[in-house]
Amino acid sequence: MTKIAVLDDWQGVARASADWSLLSARADVTFFEDALSDEEAIVRRLRDFDIVMTMRERTPFPANLIERLPNLQMLSVTGMRNRSVDLHALEARGVTVTCTQAGESGEATAELALALMLAAARRLPAGDAAIRAGGFQGGVAPGFTLHGKTLGLIGLGRLGSLVGSYGKALGMRVLAWSPNLTMERAVASGVEYSAKSELLTEADLISIHMVLAPETIGIIGERDLSLMKPGAVVVNTSRGPLIDEPALLAALAADKITAALDVFSQEPLPEDHPLRRSRNAILSPHLGYCVRENFEVFYRQSIENVLAFLDGTPIRLLAQAK
Repeated sequence: MTKIAVLDDWQGVARASADWSLLSARADVTFFEDALSDEEAIVRRLRDFDIVMTMRERTPFPANLIERLPNLQMLSVTGMRNRSVDLHALEARGVTVTCTQAGESGEATAELALALMLAAARRLPAGDAAIRAGGFQGGVAPGFTLHGKTLGLIGLGRLGSLVGSYGKALGMRVLAWSPNLTMERAVASGVEYSAKSELLTEADLISIHMVLAPETIGIIGERDLSLMKPGAVVVNTSRGPLIDEPALLAALAADKITAALDVFSQEPLPEDHPLRRSRNAILSPHLGYCVRENFEVFYRQSIENVLAFLDGTPIRLLAQAK
């Protein structure tokens, strides 16, 4: 019987997000809710499986891992792209790779960015901790309103534009910059075009909405963080490596800024990571796209993809969606 591994079900939602009965009748399906980072452990877990169903950009599949999975015939990923999967190595092995659509158009991550802004501005994590410890307002610093403040967007694609519209609805001045952004595009999105240095200097809150690529790694570095206002907030719901991590840790330790982060350079975040101990960091465990609307589409279409593969007529091939 075909053996299928469902990986990366970190929230334990896979079973309830779709009807698995048709697939379970034709294959042996095993669900895994924990995360493995050690390649040897991943190989031991997956070497006997024929099909692996993954969640977008959680367990990476580099060439050296793919070569050590002799039974792998199909890899199912969620979303329309996955930079942690070596497509060339999979193609060379003859492995079929399929993808899915999403259940929403970016609102989930954009709304989480807004939630992190509000949490930072109103000191919600500190207030929650104070009450749970038996206190109340004591030790909780006063926050600030978003109305009248300046929001700086690093990136003005679909998500950045959504966050910009939220900022404008709250009465914020919204600036935007990216390496390829033009004044015309900014104006068409209803925001102000700004040079990067001016945005960093003027913004009370900065929200990053860039795609991770070799040229965008560390796009917010030590000098950029030094330009930010004392007490300013940087929000990252895109990818951890967009911010230079040592520089960010130094700025947080110096009490210069607050960071509200949903993404990290290594995920899950290691238990001993210094961000976990930073009093100036608000941390969310990469919940950006983790909403019911997405999971229902991810798993339903993943099941459809596997059934089509088993029938010899694969659909939603990732190479066709690039």
